[in-house]
Amino acid sequence: MRRNVITALGLVGIAAITLTGCQAADSSGSGSADTAASANAPITIATIPMSDDPTAENPVDVLVELLEAETDREVEVTDVPDYLSVVEAIRSDHVDIGIMSGFPSALAVNTGEVDALLAWPGDDKPVSTCVVLDDSPVKSLADLKGKTIAFADQASSSGYFMPVSMLHEAGLTQDTDYEAIFAGGHEGSFAALEQGQVDAACTAFMLTEMGAPMFPFAEGEWRAVGESAPMEVMGSVLARQSLDAETRTLLEEALPKVFSAENKERLAGYGGFAGLEPVIAPEPAFFSSFAEIASIAGVELEDLK
Repeated sequence: MRRNVITALGLVGIAAITLTGCQAADSSGSGSADTAASANAPITIATIPMSDDPTAENPVDVLVELLEAETDREVEVTDVPDYLSVVEAIRSDHVDIGIMSGFPSALAVNTGEVDALLAWPGDDKPVSTCVVLDDSPVKSLADLKGKTIAFADQASSSGYFMPVSMLHEAGLTQDTDYEAIFAGGHEGSFAALEQGQVDAACTAFMLTEMGAPMFPFAEGEWRAVGESAPMEVMGSVLARQSLDAETRTLLEEALPKVFSAENKERLAGYGGFAGLEPVIAPEPAFFSSFAEIASIAGVELEDLK
């Protein structure tokens, strides 16, 4: 496995999708035959950091191992700083695929320049929760009025969109009733809470169930205040539109095997998709349920064309 890194600065030359809604750059020069992967070329994936714990098996390495075994192809990983950078790497033909949660998938697919290779429907479990330290005076979501809250990433389903919707339902409006900061990931939001920089951290419900190393607080050190609604689409694998047909078919067959229930524990942060029955090549309408929740966070999917 080869591993590359694209920093935020390195993405400046790539046409950016922004959450305020801007026109997508013309991609007529991409997707040509000279950018399509040959049938025996490495499969390339863009990922965000999943774990910094040197004592634990990195879920990205596990993903690569399993995908190489199922496809008999080398897999190369490019590390990028956030979800939107994953989308940009795919849309600009820097990588073949990326694994995304529901909201960034919807944002990406709505541009018309990225394909959903497959998607996992949601279940009836809460997606997100907001956590506080055990000695915090905050007992409920309503108590977060006037407080500072850490979110993972402005394109994160479990670390931003669903918590903002949950807070909205509790009568709290971002920038009016509470201050939001973006910590660059779930680990960053946990660190901000631990260091007393914020009053609460909103994160994936699943991470709190997993415990260390994905969730750093031991029993008795933290409390959850509130649970979000379920999500109709749990996540997806996005692909560049210039991906060759043979590789596309190979991935459609291999990825459900990679994300089988038996691999759930090893996949750790990716384990939320494991064991779910995917929808192959879903239509853009599959992601339409995100529009209302996105608008609560000030994002209009139709602006991202």
